Amino acid sequence: MSNAKALPLIEPADGQGVVPCCPPLTERPMTADEAQMAARMFKALGDPVRLRLFSAVASHEGGEACVCDISDVGVSQPTVSHHLKKLKEAGLLTSERRGTWVYYRVEPSVLAGMGRLLTRHAAA
Repeated sequence: MSNAKALPLIEPADGQGVVPCCPPLTERPMTADEAQMAARMFKALGDPVRLRLFSAVASHEGGEACVCDISDVGVSQPTVSHHLKKLKEAGLLTSERRGTWVYYRVEPSVLAGMGRLLTRHAAA
């Protein structure tokens, strides 16, 4: 059993969409907790195979991909499963079993949160 936590993404009160776990990097220095949460996400994406799998899921038609469609990344199937598990533990992917296949998806809120974290804070 894993003790990994998904990155918290919060709906802002103003209804402007999803904000990331952390402020944009250019807004202010991160707190220790914010840095820990962001580091988990970046660590998961820091492996080239994981980044390719994440990209394959995110860019797949319909916004989700069967593991059978994305496993051709140059490593064995057990290694693909390991990397997909790490992406799920970091809160970057969700999955659903349908029969014998597992379908993965990147939630739109995750992409929005990642984008806001890396976007320059607009001057007021």
